Amino acid sequence: MSDPRYAIGIDLGTTHSALSYVNLQASDGEKTTHGVLAIPQLTAPGTVEDLPLLPSFLYLPHADELAPGENKLPWQQSDAELSGVAGVAGEMARSRGATTPIRLVSSAKSWLSHPGVDRRSALLPADAPEEVTRVSPLAASTRYLAHLRQAWEQAHPEAPFNEQAITVTIPASFDPGARELTAEAARAAGYQNLTLLEEPQAALYSWIQGSEGRWRKEVKPGDIILVVDVGGGTSDFSLIAVLERDGVLEPHRIAVGDHILLGGDNMDLALAHLVARKLAASGTQLDAWQMRALTYGSRTAKEKLLADASIETWPIVVPSRGSKLIGGSIRTELTRAEVTTFILDGFFPTVEASSRPAVRQRAGLTQLGLPYAQDAGVTRHLAAFLARQVGATSELEGYSGQQKLDATFLHPTAVLFNGGVFKSELLAQRIMATLNDWLYMEGAEPARMLGGADLDLAVARGAAYYSYVRRGTGVRIRGGTARSYYVAIESSMPAIPGMEPPIQALCVAPFGMEEGSEIELPNQEFGLVVGEPVQFRFFGSSVRRQDQIGDLLDFWGPDELVEMNEIQATLSPEGRQSGDVVQVRLHAMATESGTLELLAVASDGQRWKVEFDVRSGA
Repeated sequence: MSDPRYAIGIDLGTTHSALSYVNLQASDGEKTTHGVLAIPQLTAPGTVEDLPLLPSFLYLPHADELAPGENKLPWQQSDAELSGVAGVAGEMARSRGATTPIRLVSSAKSWLSHPGVDRRSALLPADAPEEVTRVSPLAASTRYLAHLRQAWEQAHPEAPFNEQAITVTIPASFDPGARELTAEAARAAGYQNLTLLEEPQAALYSWIQGSEGRWRKEVKPGDIILVVDVGGGTSDFSLIAVLERDGVLEPHRIAVGDHILLGGDNMDLALAHLVARKLAASGTQLDAWQMRALTYGSRTAKEKLLADASIETWPIVVPSRGSKLIGGSIRTELTRAEVTTFILDGFFPTVEASSRPAVRQRAGLTQLGLPYAQDAGVTRHLAAFLARQVGATSELEGYSGQQKLDATFLHPTAVLFNGGVFKSELLAQRIMATLNDWLYMEGAEPARMLGGADLDLAVARGAAYYSYVRRGTGVRIRGGTARSYYVAIESSMPAIPGMEPPIQALCVAPFGMEEGSEIELPNQEFGLVVGEPVQFRFFGSSVRRQDQIGDLLDFWGPDELVEMNEIQATLSPEGRQSGDVVQVRLHAMATESGTLELLAVASDGQRWKVEFDVRSGA
């Protein structure tokens, strides 16, 4: 590839996607020339407008719903670019889907990370009737990425997309399977030069870029920055320590939280149930179809009422399926007081540092859907995260003795907020007040809020800046892999009635493994069957930082290791007979693109990639 002219950052969001860019030829150090791409999209049949955000929605119209040419975009879309899916992406999809929700694909990014389903299968919209052609989470994600690529190509024909440095963001909590699927969607959308970046890091990069060097006066060595990212689909927490090396400040990402499906989508659904209860009290019952439409109406009301203090009420219109209602619809409203109280108390409650998310026993049968967090309290999830990471800085240079020995959670000194949810200052203020109450009770200084974040575009802007700093200029956040990874080894002990063979955990990738590195598992050989599937149980840990590749664990605490997707390998015989056993060693590789790979390497040098299973658990 020739030297790129632009560094491109793409935020593939749950509810919105965006593209930002840095002109590499007109930037110097931390002073960058950057912009945000206006994205052409349908806003109504036959109407194309340029908007800064592309809503991450795909509408699947009836065959006769749109007249010829009414879904035409400024560029020609091939079958490959459409991923075999006819439909409309963007603003028109969101608005039309609010009234016909059974044809609307939403939250594809959350489904892409759902380990309990086959994410390559056509399963969205999840509750669509048989006459609606469904699409896979992978195909929907590919459509959004392809739309952004085509918008760039149209706006910058002099700078072909695949000749630029491209970064796509993902939640920090994505496991290796979800990361690989995101990369697969990008490749299917025509992306050839791709790097993945965690969204909280992108938000911090954006804050650094936007400060034009002033960030060095706002943070200091020894700071611990908590990034709280609550978007449309997830709540993501990351901790970034600020070190000083040779007189230069150097941020290090030291911890990320679990994958928590808790965000704006949950709030919209909760508000819809609040409105439904109001309607039920007046004698109006809604069916499942109307509840979906009400959910999208509640999203608009939430965004308007929380972002603008001058708006006191917002109308809600629910389409009617009967003929007795005047105007063919049900009309009600939400007030700012209702939304504020409901969201604050329900999703950002004032709790103690010792609070933990509630876990209830699930029913044996459940509807197909996303594995949403069982506890809606973001502050309780935050308390649990900080408690798990209480020792995250214990061996970090310059942090010895900074935190009290009797601390029950890691003490952040600064907080950066990201995600459209925090357009309401009330929500950010609630988290700051709650966190500072926790710190006060442990005798620590209050944390300060880092201001100036662009909540809609920070992730895309930060991703573009990251593409820029990877070329050797600007400030680089260090981190490597966010977890340690392990394979389960089953004991060969004789069968004992009523007792399962004990499991040991073999570390195959250590915490903080740097991109572009490859490590061989020492003194361990495995016999793998070629031509047939081989499976392993797979674990991850965000708290065990000392384990090195090849370490074998006999015991671990209940919160230290979390079982993740299986690793599955179907090794091609390649000159051997199917069923042959090949002696191999395992190698871990953290790729430059941001994915994690395991390689099985035979004594003759033959290599196979051991796939992280991204299928259903069946």
